[in-house]
Amino acid sequence: MRLGLVMAEVGSGLRRNASMVVSVVLVTFISLTFVGTAILLQMQINQMKGYWYDRAQVAVYLCTDTDTTGNCTGAKATEDQRDQVQAQLASSTLKPYIEKTYYEDQDQAYDRFKQQFKDSPATEFVKPEYLNETFWVNLKDPSQADVLVESLSKVAGVQSVVDQRGYLQPIFNLLNASSYTAIGIASLMLVAAVLLIATTIRLSAFSRRRELGIMRLVGASNRFIQTPFVLEGVIAAAIGAVLAGGAIVAVVWFFVRNYLAQRFSGTAFIGMGDAAVVVPAVIVIGVLLAGVSAFIAIRRYLRV
Repeated sequence: MRLGLVMAEVGSGLRRNASMVVSVVLVTFISLTFVGTAILLQMQINQMKGYWYDRAQVAVYLCTDTDTTGNCTGAKATEDQRDQVQAQLASSTLKPYIEKTYYEDQDQAYDRFKQQFKDSPATEFVKPEYLNETFWVNLKDPSQADVLVESLSKVAGVQSVVDQRGYLQPIFNLLNASSYTAIGIASLMLVAAVLLIATTIRLSAFSRRRELGIMRLVGASNRFIQTPFVLEGVIAAAIGAVLAGGAIVAVVWFFVRNYLAQRFSGTAFIGMGDAAVVVPAVIVIGVLLAGVSAFIAIRRYLRV
């Protein structure tokens, strides 16, 4: 097979169908950008889960004077009840699960509340006695929080035992839903790109039907006839895929690393290493889909 002749045919086909080629590039670019973004979003979710779940604490809230929930009867937890909770945490049953524990009294809880809600008018109405004394527990394995919940929930003077991971799960569910939505949109866009590539190839073949007839008459092989059309689809999709890769790198560098990471320094974010994994995968996906769809389209056309 003469490579120069094949590439000349490819160039001719790209020039003849320039508008369709631009359409393929744009649709491929948009769809693969969605694909890459969805993959990065899922990687970010998994990274945040690992980061925040490891830092999530179990809070053992003690009764206040106004509590009637849990084991509370409208009386503040006594010193003996507080000592009993502390003894449980230090017992041989629970100690192997615990990394560290610290106690927060009502005044400390009030100071923390004022810091967290310093711009809220609620700080004017809340008093220290309204807030719970709390044992904050860091676990060696946060997934074993149920052990503490079961052991301490029925202890006298305990209002509730709360695994803070429960507060994080709705956020991660929302992020997962966003990721799946992006994947769904990307899938639809990829289908559109595949159909557009197939249509472009068939139009390109139709515009050169006389040349193809002559090639067949002189004994040109199917491989020689099909290759330029397949390369046309692959080249157009490859351009879109490379542009999508550039967009993904730009999103990670400018938006994630230089915006989000600067403003939320306490959160773990994906980096350029993750982008370096995603970009080649996105390009390979685009090129493979284009090659397969173009090959199927030209084979079906030549059988007509």
